[in-house]
Amino acid sequence: MLELGQKQPAADKAVIMDVSEADFMAEVVDASMTVPVLVDFWAPWCGPCKTLGPQLEAAVQAAKGAVKMVKVNVDQNQRIAAQLRVQSIPTVYAFWQGQPVDAFQGAVPASEVQAFVTRLADLAGDGDGGLAEAIEAAEAMLAEGAVDDAAQTFAAILEEDPVNVAAYAGLVRCHITKGDLEEAEAVLNGAPAEIAKAAPLEAAHAQLELARQAAGAGPVADLMAAVEANPADLQARFDLALALQAANRMEEAVDALLEIFRRDREWNDGAAKQQLFTIFEALKPNDPVVLNGRRKLSSMIFA
Repeated sequence: MLELGQKQPAADKAVIMDVSEADFMAEVVDASMTVPVLVDFWAPWCGPCKTLGPQLEAAVQAAKGAVKMVKVNVDQNQRIAAQLRVQSIPTVYAFWQGQPVDAFQGAVPASEVQAFVTRLADLAGDGDGGLAEAIEAAEAMLAEGAVDDAAQTFAAILEEDPVNVAAYAGLVRCHITKGDLEEAEAVLNGAPAEIAKAAPLEAAHAQLELARQAAGAGPVADLMAAVEANPADLQARFDLALALQAANRMEEAVDALLEIFRRDREWNDGAAKQQLFTIFEALKPNDPVVLNGRRKLSSMIFA
């Protein structure tokens, strides 16, 4: 078994490899369009990483090409870790078709590692009984506005696979779209413990929070006028950000929150930063609003 930090032999490069900020997009986001990619965030000084890393490698190698694994040294690639909100290591993300679809933190038993890799391999359609195609169809229905049909399809998938993360997240988004926020919360609360912290469900939590905030958002024009009249009124600026996000003007909402953070990062117990994280989590990680917002926030934090 290779020690952490060692380069993989050429024969293993296609399955397990080290990546950096320079090739993360190509080897993770782009590569995941055709094969699921597991991303292991680690550091040489991290004790649990030395246990988890070899377990991940063994499980990926046993998948015989159904899953690719990349390793990211957080000490050398802090920007990637910040963009994906890696707050402790080891952290493992699963990418499929350009998006993070599952995740966990900390060292876990080998059986859970194997189950994680198996779920990831199934996303590509191997051994999932056609569920990957069903999820894709349900997502298309939701995007086209056929919310009830999408919800029925996601529910049917969960009958076949009660721990299908994508189906749980999709069903939650259906209820949010319909405005049934209580049912969305009930679905989230009913998710099995082993997937409750998966990235798509964390994103669904954030989307639900944004939907609840939208219900109490004020008129954008009035709040803009209030901010123009008194730029130092951070509460008015925060309320404006909530109104903008309710109107799906996310880039403007992020800019308003960044301005609050620039003026007073500790205002209201750091409310602006927390709201930024909620928006970032609710949107897709490769959304330009997220990428630009995280970059601007990081430049302020580390200035």
